Amino acid sequence: MGKEIVKSFRQDPEFKLVGTTDREDDLAKAIGASKAKVVIDFTASSVGFQNASIIIQAGAHPVIGTTGFLSDQIDELKKRCSKQKLGGIIAPNFSIGAVLLMQFSKEAAKHFPHAEIIEMHHTTKEESPSGTAMLTADLISQGRQETHPLKKYREISPHARGANHKEIAIHSVRLPGLVAHELVMFGGRGETLSLRHDTLHRECFMPGIKLACKKVLDLKQLVYGLENLL
Repeated sequence: MGKEIVKSFRQDPEFKLVGTTDREDDLAKAIGASKAKVVIDFTASSVGFQNASIIIQAGAHPVIGTTGFLSDQIDELKKRCSKQKLGGIIAPNFSIGAVLLMQFSKEAAKHFPHAEIIEMHHTTKEESPSGTAMLTADLISQGRQETHPLKKYREISPHARGANHKEIAIHSVRLPGLVAHELVMFGGRGETLSLRHDTLHRECFMPGIKLACKKVLDLKQLVYGLENLL
């Protein structure tokens, strides 16, 4: 992702790439030396909160594509940005197509409350389920209506249904050859509805990242999810 982002921004005259960092570099020092207005972070969940904290403390606008943040970490970062009146974003997915799938899933849940998610990623992804799947489940939960109560099904082994988030089963697949894929299946009386998004190349994230880099300059707080900027 880092290489793809650098390549894309170097080729875009709307942006000026003032610096890049790797895991051995001093991030705070690099931000100060470059005077970067926006800092993009696509690293790993194990260092995501630390990197985001450094970016905010340096006064730069964070655009975070790293996933695996805990809810209390997101809340803390939001407080720090609000205190500094600093715009930023954490997004589980910067693909416009993936964001649309999540929005469509929220809408579908109003009519099809029974849903399961299958998310498929490359073997080097640290967390399971993915941040995209978790946010999708959150949105499905929001879309469900009380007039559509969920029927409980007997399970021989609850682990066979994957992880459970807000009464939604999430199945994670990690295999070589995959990039990022999500399938949301809804079931109703005598019919099913399937929504699927496939990331075939990481270039699909670039339009969303660039949109975020522009939009955060006008924000005074940190938002979670690209849908807040569309």
